[in-house]
Amino acid sequence: MIKTDIESTLAERHGQYGHYTYVSKTSQLLKRTIRESPNYKTMPAYMNESLDMICNKLARILCGNYYLRDSWLDIEGYAKLITDELDKLDAKKVPEISD
Repeated sequence: MIKTDIESTLAERHGQYGHYTYVSKTSQLLKRTIRESPNYKTMPAYMNESLDMICNKLARILCGNYYLRDSWLDIEGYAKLITDELDKLDAKKVPEISD
């Protein structure tokens, strides 16, 4: 019974987001790219996590149904979590980023 429910869910997700192995590969390539950028290692963990999640959502869009509104809303949501945190920061304590 449980196996049937899991299989049904996986089949539905495959139709929405694309083949899991393609999504995984695309997501990892995107994450590798951002992790090699100059600022990634100095960013707070919450920014890193949002970027990682956005990469996963982008991979789903690139490999699956790009008209699926929820995928785009998920990206918006992870960006909003960052802007909410930025709004809490004291402007005087925000570090200046330079080369």
